[in-house]
Amino acid sequence: MEVDREDGRSQNQLRPLACSRNILHRAHGSASWSQGDTKVLAAVYGPKAGTKKNENPEKACIEVIWKPKTGQIGKPEKEYEMILKRTLESVCILTVNPNTTTSIIVQVVNDDGALLPSAINAACMALVDAGIPMKHLAVAICCCVAKSGYVILDPTKLEEQKMKAFAYLVFPNSVHSVLPEGSLRVEGEPIENGIITSVTHGIMSVDDYFYCLERGRAASVKLSDFLRRNLQQQSTDSSKAG
Repeated sequence: MEVDREDGRSQNQLRPLACSRNILHRAHGSASWSQGDTKVLAAVYGPKAGTKKNENPEKACIEVIWKPKTGQIGKPEKEYEMILKRTLESVCILTVNPNTTTSIIVQVVNDDGALLPSAINAACMALVDAGIPMKHLAVAICCCVAKSGYVILDPTKLEEQKMKAFAYLVFPNSVHSVLPEGSLRVEGEPIENGIITSVTHGIMSVDDYFYCLERGRAASVKLSDFLRRNLQQQSTDSSKAG
């Protein structure tokens, strides 16, 4: 079933993507990420000596600080911090710099839907920019289920408000990555077959969830290709500047 979206996109079509790295001079790494009119900045500071309370000193600690566009941080933002922290801990190699803390500051510039996935994508690119050791990159996507049952990807804020349920899905970057070949397998399994983070809100059937997974995994390939081109282009630009 074809669905007419107000911006003219198909159900599985993502909004235009844009990403820039090394945009903040005082941070150890930084990136901006845009999906349509949603834009997020991420800055990385560290690793700095010492870990936070209740963290394992034998591993590196990841700290996430969420800064909304306006106002104070609330319960949803605290949940975003927790999801980001757990996601980034899954993709970073925490044994390389034990007893250190790396802080990621996430600043919301504009929220027009799919905010958390945009923040995850921005944070991953900022970690790359900072040179933080990572197992692999991650790509995040939002899938929404309407009351009539159809599924759309990368919703705008208005579309989110009309949906009965949605899922935030984070996948390992595809095999067509710029990362070393050895990082493409985790415990013997190809990482592109897995999922890093899955968070659902609202009422969603099992069939709807697995359909979201299917559509999200297909979209993750497009996001991975975008990341690869972006990293290669900026590497080329840096070489020319040098």
